[in-house]
Amino acid sequence: MKFKFCHNNFNVLDLEKSLEFYEKALGLKEVKRKVADDESFILIYLGDGETTHTLELTWLRDWEKPYNLGDNEFHLALRVEDFDGAYNLHKEMDCICYENKEMGIYFIADPDNYWIEILPMNK
Repeated sequence: MKFKFCHNNFNVLDLEKSLEFYEKALGLKEVKRKVADDESFILIYLGDGETTHTLELTWLRDWEKPYNLGDNEFHLALRVEDFDGAYNLHKEMDCICYENKEMGIYFIADPDNYWIEILPMNK
C-alpha cells in the first residue's frame, strides 16, 4: 500500500481576502472549486502549477469569528528560487511574522494567521 500527499486544508474567514493573499504572496492559483448546493460552504483548491499537492481553503457561510489556531505550532512550507525577491515582496506586504536568519528562513502569516515557512531552493 502506498499513500501520496493530496492536499492540506485551512479554514478561512474572508475567502476573497485569502485568495488575493495566496496569489500575491505565493503565486498560488485556483485549480478547483466546490460550492455546496445550499451554498453553506465553498471549497477552493489552490495549486502551484508544478506539483499535484494543493491547499484547500474552506469557507463556511455561518462562521463569523476568527478561527482558534491554538498555539499555531503547525505550518506549510514552500521553497522559492528567488528567496531575496520573495523576502522583499513579503516585507512590502507586511506579512512576515517570524525570521530565523541563522537558519536562512522566515515565516509569513496569512489573513487568518496561518503560518507559512519560506525556504530557499537549496535548503
